[in-house]
Amino acid sequence: MMRIVGVSKKHPIHPDDKSPAERNTAMTWAQRLKRVFRIDIETCEKCQGPVRIIACIEDQELIRRILEHLKNKEPDESQVQSPPGRAPPQIGLFDAT
Repeated sequence: MMRIVGVSKKHPIHPDDKSPAERNTAMTWAQRLKRVFRIDIETCEKCQGPVRIIACIEDQELIRRILEHLKNKEPDESQVQSPPGRAPPQIGLFDAT
C-alpha cells in the first residue's frame, strides 16, 4: 500500500498543478502587463536593474486630474519651434572638370 503525505489542494507540489483561477490570482498586475502587452515595468529601461513599484493609483478622478495636468503642461503648437532650415546641396558648385 502506497501512502502520499503532504499533498493538499492548497499547496500543490508543482506549479502546473494549480487551477487556472489559482494561477491568475497569483499574478500581479505588473506581471499581467508583461504577459499580455509585453510591457515590463519591473525592469529599468536604462540600466536593466529591478524597479520597485511604490504606488498604484486606481481612483478614476485622480487619474483624470493628473492626465489633464500633464496635458496642460504640453507646449502649444505655436510655441514649438522647428529646427532651422537648411539650404539644398550645391551640386556643381565645385565642378572638378
